[in-house]
Amino acid sequence: MATEEQVEGQCEELGRGCCVVTGGRGFAARHLVVKLIQSDLWTVRIADLAPKIVLDEAEENGTLGQALQSGRAVYYSADLRDKSQVLIVCEGASVVFHMAAPDSSINNFNLHYSVTVQGTRNVLTACIECKVKKLIYTSSPSVVFDGVHGIYNGDEALRYPDKHNDIYSETKAEAEALVLRSNGREGLLTCAIRPSSIFGPGDKLLVPSLVAAARAGKSKFIIGDGENIYDFTYVENVAHAHICAEQALNSNMADGKDAAAGKAYFITNMEPIKFWEFMSLLLEGLGYQRPKIHIPVKVVMPIAYMVEWIYKKLAPYGMSVPQLTPSRIRLLSCTRTFNCSRAQKLLGYTPLVALEEGINLTIESYSHLRAEIPMIKNRNFDQPSKAYKMIGNERVANILLWRDEKQTFTIMLALIAVFYCYFTSGYTLMSVLAKLLLLFVLILFIHSILPSSMFGYTIRRIPPHYFEVSEERVYFVTQSVSSAWNSGVTILKTLSHGKDWTLFLKTTVLLLFFQVSWINSLANLIWCRIDFHLQCLLYI
Repeated sequence: MATEEQVEGQCEELGRGCCVVTGGRGFAARHLVVKLIQSDLWTVRIADLAPKIVLDEAEENGTLGQALQSGRAVYYSADLRDKSQVLIVCEGASVVFHMAAPDSSINNFNLHYSVTVQGTRNVLTACIECKVKKLIYTSSPSVVFDGVHGIYNGDEALRYPDKHNDIYSETKAEAEALVLRSNGREGLLTCAIRPSSIFGPGDKLLVPSLVAAARAGKSKFIIGDGENIYDFTYVENVAHAHICAEQALNSNMADGKDAAAGKAYFITNMEPIKFWEFMSLLLEGLGYQRPKIHIPVKVVMPIAYMVEWIYKKLAPYGMSVPQLTPSRIRLLSCTRTFNCSRAQKLLGYTPLVALEEGINLTIESYSHLRAEIPMIKNRNFDQPSKAYKMIGNERVANILLWRDEKQTFTIMLALIAVFYCYFTSGYTLMSVLAKLLLLFVLILFIHSILPSSMFGYTIRRIPPHYFEVSEERVYFVTQSVSSAWNSGVTILKTLSHGKDWTLFLKTTVLLLFFQVSWINSLANLIWCRIDFHLQCLLYI
């Protein structure tokens, strides 16, 4: 790879500027580095904590690998907490893209404060001492989120809350304020980019976590009512927004009117979507079931607090960061959408990749994480199995062979209820029907007195005409009964020929079932009558 002196000489010869990307091996930063190299305007200094840069196969053979070989990109191992190392990285640079930050899931105040706040102070000091012209800071929409109130179409007029949702948001807000207040010092122009919920190829958090949860059977649940809306941002659009910001700072007006510098900017795909629908699209695209079971936030939150307390006690002994924390539950259940008007007007930002395209590209990039066994509903049933042919009836086959999961599950629950309420209890058929009717009436009565909303869920009222039966329905039922009778006669005719053994076996099993059921019912009825008379005689 080229040396730093060779790189600086090439910059002067080719007229390229020199820019720095801190945290340059992070998810969004990698995409920004590639776009900066592809623009052919910059020699890029990639600053990160690792002692040396390690490329994967795609990077080795791609733009980044070639740029490192030719000297258009140079890797610097630097700890932002060490001011002397930051000064070395920024020396001779004209632009700094400050993207470094600890993992947001790590709940360690000392780590976040030292890297995010103190590290940003060192970057600002280095920019001023090294005469850097522009500093673009990667912030987060969470700097205005308190974890309690949802944000709908929020703009940059939102203030920092008195209490943030987590340590990551709190330190990010403090660092952002430092950057914006430093605008204009010694000629340094600054701004802050707030990309919302970044996703795309190369992400090591969102998609891998989703797949891990799906494989562990934990992705079936929706926290809250599932109606909360989110703004997601494809990673290439995030990189594009940073480049737009750098270009906008070039045209900063002297009088400050309509100037891009000194401001924060929300960046999204400008296509709000339900949070859980977005997650479902990713899961289904990779062959996993979408979440369907709703769990109220009030039920999950106490568990999350307990998990967080256990983590604080056991973290020193090696316990990994839990997925279920109060701050994360709030993020999963609140609405968070943001207005990009300021970025459009002052930065000239417009998303390059639409949300649907971004989701498809993300799914394609994680083909190695696809489900090994495809979902049942996606299986090919064009060629019926031997069992399917033997059963004969399509609807019955779909239920027995689990081809229609909802119907199969419903039938199983019904059979379990019948078995419990009828066979094991010893009740007669009429008493079971009476109990079921009583239960149904009780449920209807309770439903009628419930409030219109509970635990964030809307209680829908049953309209009065819901149980009315139309003349067409009566006619249809009559026709169905008549058709069933005629089908039974046809079966008897077929059995009389003595050739269809499959039909004979199915009919025999069905009749034996009814025989056991009715004998059990009649026996209980007769015994109840005898017991009643015996009690009367004993009383006399």
